[in-house]
Amino acid sequence: PDKLLKFGVTIHDVEEALSMSNANATGGYLDEQGPNEFLVRALGRIESIDELRRIVITYRDGKSVTLGQVARIVEGAQIKRGDSALYLRDKDGENSSDSEQSAHSFIGGPGIILTVSKQPGADTREVTAGIEELVKSLEGRLADDIIMDTSIYKQKEFIDHAIENVIEALRDGGILVVIILFLFLLNFRTTFITLTAIPLSIVMTALVFWAFGLSINTMTLGGLAVAIGELVDDAIVDVENIFRRLKENRKAGNPKPALLVVFQASVEIRNSIVFGTMIVILVFIPLFALSGMEGRLFAPLGVAYIVSILSSLFVSLTLTPVLSYWLLNKADTGKTSTLFWIFNPGIWFVTRKSEDALDDSHQVEHEEKDSFVLRFLKWIADGAIRMSLKLSFPILIAATFFVAVAGFALYHIERDFLPPFNEGAVQINVLMPAGTSLAKSSEIAQIAGARIREVPEIRTLARRTGRAELDEHAEGVNVTEFFASMDESERSREEILDDVRGRLEDVPGIVVSVEQPLAHLISHMISGVKAQVGIKLYGDDLDTLRRNASLIETAIKTVDGVKDAQVEQQTEIPQLQIKVSGEKLEQYGLKRTEVTEFIETAMNGVVVSEVLQGQRKFDLLVRLEERYREDLGTLGRLQINLPDGGVVKLEDVATIRESSGPNQVKREKVRRRIVIQCNVSGRGLVDVVEDIKRKVAPIESELPPGYILEYGGQFESQQSASRVIAVLFAVALVGMLFVLYTMFKSFNLALQVMVALPMAFIGSVAALKITDQTLTIAAMVGFISLCGIATRNGILLINHYLHLVKYEGETWSANMIARAGKERLAPVLMTCLTTGIGLVPLA
Repeated sequence: PDKLLKFGVTIHDVEEALSMSNANATGGYLDEQGPNEFLVRALGRIESIDELRRIVITYRDGKSVTLGQVARIVEGAQIKRGDSALYLRDKDGENSSDSEQSAHSFIGGPGIILTVSKQPGADTREVTAGIEELVKSLEGRLADDIIMDTSIYKQKEFIDHAIENVIEALRDGGILVVIILFLFLLNFRTTFITLTAIPLSIVMTALVFWAFGLSINTMTLGGLAVAIGELVDDAIVDVENIFRRLKENRKAGNPKPALLVVFQASVEIRNSIVFGTMIVILVFIPLFALSGMEGRLFAPLGVAYIVSILSSLFVSLTLTPVLSYWLLNKADTGKTSTLFWIFNPGIWFVTRKSEDALDDSHQVEHEEKDSFVLRFLKWIADGAIRMSLKLSFPILIAATFFVAVAGFALYHIERDFLPPFNEGAVQINVLMPAGTSLAKSSEIAQIAGARIREVPEIRTLARRTGRAELDEHAEGVNVTEFFASMDESERSREEILDDVRGRLEDVPGIVVSVEQPLAHLISHMISGVKAQVGIKLYGDDLDTLRRNASLIETAIKTVDGVKDAQVEQQTEIPQLQIKVSGEKLEQYGLKRTEVTEFIETAMNGVVVSEVLQGQRKFDLLVRLEERYREDLGTLGRLQINLPDGGVVKLEDVATIRESSGPNQVKREKVRRRIVIQCNVSGRGLVDVVEDIKRKVAPIESELPPGYILEYGGQFESQQSASRVIAVLFAVALVGMLFVLYTMFKSFNLALQVMVALPMAFIGSVAALKITDQTLTIAAMVGFISLCGIATRNGILLINHYLHLVKYEGETWSANMIARAGKERLAPVLMTCLTTGIGLVPLA
């Protein structure tokens, strides 16, 4: 400032001179300079600090006033608005039993944290592998005391762990399906034919995904895992019917050709298979209407499920009958019969060579019986069916009662958005009072970091205080984020998170929020609130907003299950206010922007150009030197150019004073707003929010006119998704009714099938209660899947009633109902058990 006064120039003069002194230009082409044309270039770019010093600011009394005479020119870093550190557990100190020592068993210190985000559509695992390979190639070029580590947080680890779990579930589910099939059929051939549906359906699904450019991820694999038991359902029904009809045909006095029997047996149940699959797909369609995060999660699961089910239908209609004809009708020699008796103790073979069979074919006839398991179950079923027909009214009353009980229980089950998942990492957000300096924030963050490192499961801990200037998530220097990766532990995720919260409780002056990184991002993407629950208070006056927000925070802290309750930091902080005087501006002929832009240049700095060095470029910044920025007397004496060529001091056109004002003003929906947020632990999200609403209701009723409350976060998405699923599921039920009517040509029979749905509903609710689960969007997807399965079994049974009456001379009698129940017992039980038990490993 003293040099500016000495030479009679202002900061604006310096800014203008620099912006005009660092540019190249073109002068077109010269065509008459010989055989080649010349390109004319004017080179005015600055290449050194010495050239910067020689830039002319003004010319007075026959002499140039240069930049070097009025300014100090240095190479420097951008203004620091963030700090970071990284700590890695030292393997030599892992066995320390003392918690205080474990905090010191880390190596590390100040560092740079680089966050890499993949492009949409890119493969997370491939991108991560590429980054890790690049980091390894850089390690040899660094100094010995610099450590590079990529294990702070990688979504790849979570994805790999999830895929590994789902693949194990697919494998184990397939093994359990094999066991169930063999226990019922006790026949290797029928088991083999049925099982072909699983690999073929999965391969066909993969081919469809490949053809349409769809990715294989955790949710698509989850769709296959959900469908694993159902992939054999159509094949089970087909093979079981063919197997049974071939047995009956061999016992008949005038047997039909085997090929005809196979064809007729397949046609007999084809209607049930096709319509059953149509309904399974129909009830899944509501998934594709989900929007937002839940839609992104469950749509891939729905696609994989539907494609795999359609693939299994295609296999059952084409390959299964062919394999049944080849393998179930093959003639066996006596030796083969004896061998199969060893492996199939539930099937007896009697070999008899007839007069016509004394040739090369050695044809044999078999007298076969059901397996012991199936015979026992049929005996139970026969008694159960006949008893139910005699006690139909009491049974219907009891069923209605249990449906009502299930509905009551479901209403009182705690509700959530998504099931909690364990990412193997934790994010701890530490907020200090607004206005806290970067140095103080870093000091307090180091204390908090030492406490966190005492948690035994912590493997790495990274800290970010504030943010780099161009970070996509702008944060003040009073905000610190910790990322901790954890080793596997006997303690649950909630126990570890509570341990972290407990260790930070007595650190003075901080507000703590503990989440997992992906859960944190999901909450942020859903509503812009970095917590599971966000209460947005809208109004006009900041003091009123802050006062009522504080009352709401106090109220919700008393709700069971609420964790990390806090108010968005909108507070009064110290400010240096430079208020322009309109009267003085009129007197000197100045515009307001001429003064405010002058203040911005002097105090904050303005980038006027760029300096190029090879392929790199650096900003050229003009602002007051640091020691003069802090001197209020010097600030007031700074000169501003007047329109007539003179100058005026800043203090002559503006009032400079210390005051206070809001650190930030957030707006949403064209209104000022403040957010009260919290996380939920140990209870269902929706139930906690309902309790919060009751606690907040008295405060809400006393809000001034024009002030409104709005609840957001994962709660909002759960409510929205639940409404969409409920409405579209009701539409799907109507669609199911019309599909069944198309099949049976009778609303009576269609309703007979659909009456199975509330029975299945009883079991679903019981499962949620027994396993202590909350009602989530994922559980609702399970309800949807169940409806298709329950309907398919009803179709199978009623179709067989109609077949027996129409083609086999039966009447609508108790004996016919019992016979049909026993004959369809095997496929119904096998489809139910393979579907249910196939999901056990996933659960």
